[in-house]
Amino acid sequence: MIFYPVKFRGIPLYIREEIPLGLLGWQGIVPCKTRPMSETMVNMVTSQLLTVKEAFGRLDPSELAKRLAPEVPKMGESVLSDVLPRNWMVGMPRAAFLGLPEASQRILEYFNFRFLKGLATEMITNIDSYFNIQNCVQSQMMMDRSLLGELFKKCGQKELDFLTNSGLWFGFLLGLIQMAVTLFYDNPWTLSIGGMIVGLATNWLALKWIFEPVNPTKFGPFILQGQFLRRQKEVAAEFSNFFANNILSSEQVWRSILTDPTTSPSFYALFARHFMSFANRIKSCLRINVEPEVIQMATSRAMAKLPDHVHVLHSYIDRTLGLQGTLRVKMEQMTSSQFERVLHPIFEEDELTLILAGAALGFAAGFIQQLIETGKIKIPNFWSPIGNRISPYLEYPVSQIRVFCSKAKKNLKKLFSRFGLSSWKAPNGSSRNDGSNINRLPEDNASSDAASKEGDDEKSSLKRTEDECDENADSDEKI
Repeated sequence: MIFYPVKFRGIPLYIREEIPLGLLGWQGIVPCKTRPMSETMVNMVTSQLLTVKEAFGRLDPSELAKRLAPEVPKMGESVLSDVLPRNWMVGMPRAAFLGLPEASQRILEYFNFRFLKGLATEMITNIDSYFNIQNCVQSQMMMDRSLLGELFKKCGQKELDFLTNSGLWFGFLLGLIQMAVTLFYDNPWTLSIGGMIVGLATNWLALKWIFEPVNPTKFGPFILQGQFLRRQKEVAAEFSNFFANNILSSEQVWRSILTDPTTSPSFYALFARHFMSFANRIKSCLRINVEPEVIQMATSRAMAKLPDHVHVLHSYIDRTLGLQGTLRVKMEQMTSSQFERVLHPIFEEDELTLILAGAALGFAAGFIQQLIETGKIKIPNFWSPIGNRISPYLEYPVSQIRVFCSKAKKNLKKLFSRFGLSSWKAPNGSSRNDGSNINRLPEDNASSDAASKEGDDEKSSLKRTEDECDENADSDEKI
């Protein structure tokens, strides 16, 4: 419910902007409230972690010009292919450049470097006019509403797992109370009402456990603090890594500078001014006459082709800005109350909704249990049709088990008889056939003979029964 679905799912009869619950449907809290949450996050980053001017002040204009200089001739040829009337004329400026004296070539290269360095210097000095970090972050988040959820999940995965798993043992403990109430108050509605209370209390306790207390609080021999706040260093590393590499990378920054409608006009005006100055210097150096309209057309084409050539700067800018290290260090130095605002807003926006949703789900589960308990819902016997289908296939294995048991019994009897254990009887006053009847009186011998005869008759009867069992077992085995 926090992160999914990314888009509204349901029947859109009545939907309010930035409200996850519709009349008949739902949208994840984070995707629904991406705009205010991203604004809160950017404000936190720019007010407590870093400023744009401070970060871009680490760039060296000369290094930027050095890396971008080889791209200017490529861009120039691409522009000439659009401006000149014949394609065969495109290669003429390069041929003319190669035919110039070495001193003239160095002058043109100097003009190129000077043009790029001047552009970079003015851009870095007034970066706030050409780059809006809030628009940069928010446009990415709104374009892909799952991006903000991915960031929060990376930072707070353990807390989200705790929120999920706490329902098991919080619910179990509260369920014991519900069971005790049921024992003393026999009313079917205790199941539904108890389920609602358990669901509500479970989510409320879990949210409190994650973020409270904000500051370490000593309670007897224990020090209590919110689950999320105890992982400040770990969360700082995850947040800085994701933010620097996925949201404020050089590629994303340049895309925002070149496409943000609030800042791109200022940047293109800056680029046009420096490019026209560069083109006029080239015209004067080569002593050629070019109409102002052609220079303006070339300038507009160069601005359109600039995004295809700034890729050579990405590795240097990412490494020099060092946003990942800066963000991580600053986040580790935040106070507990400041750090709590990193993740808590995603729950705080609709904390009541989460708690009430837990209550509703708990009531539904208890109500179903109530219907089962009162017999209004009967659970079907799923095993009976399955057993009827597989019982024919079990008859042969069962008969084989019987044959095996009969054989085992027969072999055990043979083993006992081989060791003289077949006539052994338990020592409960009975006798063993060990010659102990010697020196008995005649009457005793007579009674003993009668008993012996009865025993022989009993043995022969048992023998016949055993033979019949063996025959039956042999016949089963043959079958």
